[in-house]
Amino acid sequence: MKFTDLASELQISIETLKKFIVDFDLEVSSCLCSNFEVKEDFERFARENVSFLKKFEEDLFQEKTIEVIAKTIQKPIEKVEEIIKKEVPNLYENGLYKSSVSTFGIDRQLGGDYQFVYNYFGQKTPLVQRDFIGYRDLYFYIAEVLDPFISPDSVKEWGIHKPAGIVLYGSPGSGKIFWANKIAELIDYKFKEVKKHYLGTSFVDGNKTGFNDFLVSMLKEEKVLLFLEDFDEIMMERNEEVSVSSDNEETKEIIMHYISKFEDENILMIGSANSVYAIDEEVLAPGRFDVMIPVFPPNHKERMELVQYYMLEGLSEDALLYKILAHNQADHLPFWHDVTDRMKLFSNTMLIDFTQSLKKHIKNQYKRLKKEDMTISPILLEASLRDASAKLTEDYLNQIVQFIQDVSMNNYDYFACRIDDMKRELDAYRVQEQPEKAIGFQHNDSKQS
Repeated sequence: MKFTDLASELQISIETLKKFIVDFDLEVSSCLCSNFEVKEDFERFARENVSFLKKFEEDLFQEKTIEVIAKTIQKPIEKVEEIIKKEVPNLYENGLYKSSVSTFGIDRQLGGDYQFVYNYFGQKTPLVQRDFIGYRDLYFYIAEVLDPFISPDSVKEWGIHKPAGIVLYGSPGSGKIFWANKIAELIDYKFKEVKKHYLGTSFVDGNKTGFNDFLVSMLKEEKVLLFLEDFDEIMMERNEEVSVSSDNEETKEIIMHYISKFEDENILMIGSANSVYAIDEEVLAPGRFDVMIPVFPPNHKERMELVQYYMLEGLSEDALLYKILAHNQADHLPFWHDVTDRMKLFSNTMLIDFTQSLKKHIKNQYKRLKKEDMTISPILLEASLRDASAKLTEDYLNQIVQFIQDVSMNNYDYFACRIDDMKRELDAYRVQEQPEKAIGFQHNDSKQS
């Protein structure tokens, strides 16, 4: 059963079900399949607890103050305020909350007993078996964007058309190609990367061909997602101060010429960009690439989960590395808490670099000690952290600054918490260190008169 069909049958909004999953910290992979089919456990829970979900929905859409929430759940006002200000930074001037706030969700975080919810889901899905880790907010945001592909009613009943073009934007290494592949999977489109040599003009088997020919051939295929990297460079607005290559200008003109045919021909083009700042406004106009999806570096919790995932990925329980990790309890998240807290604003690529470096350091130490009960020491973690930090350059941090500006302008309401977390992590790199004292002997020449 589709997620939308379940919501319709229960007469509960999709937004309510999404918010419930988030507020009760349920893994998306425990509730939904990759094609928006509802998993059996979640469907059974929803059917048997529809009255609770309706109460959850009624509360969710009521405007309420901190005082009302605290009185309802009989918890201290300051504790309620602490949670709300972290999760929902925006208030109306009258003290009511602008975004939906769940009394039940706050109560759960403050110790309320909702074990009846978790009884339906058994043990959590191991990290190594999940479709993806974290990013529930981004997943559900993308689900809304893709609704016209999933629900025929979006076009028929509401006149909401499929997007012809989407811009995935974010700093390098954030996982834009992963999410482009995930989108193709969600809407059952064939993923096709637009290679650099497709752009401009080339000769194949002695015949002249160009990007126009490539795009025409794609329009003849069924359900294709075209992924185009360096979208911000190709679609840059040309002016007196900025020159654009002839190949990029030609590519841009060809895409703009054919984009009106994309929806009818079941073509979706996704452009990957570091920033949307310099993209020509005509490209971002309605009916073109008017959907912009930010791709964030992982937050602290996601960094812990991703590092653990990359360390355990592909290992059997008989593998030497698995035994060493298990001995150090590194197969559990708490082991990684402190080191990943120092990886502020690390990209997914940097996390992979860290785990690859750590695996090599562990291997080298094992060769010396020949002991499966060896300790993964702070020295090994520190060395791997230094290796992974090589990509955390000033240029990268400047790109993070630009990304924060972009997403604050285009997607703030939906991702306010992530944006505020990124600002706090960025501030950690702005702290000025005190100059160190000079090391060595001091000459007395300057003191002599």
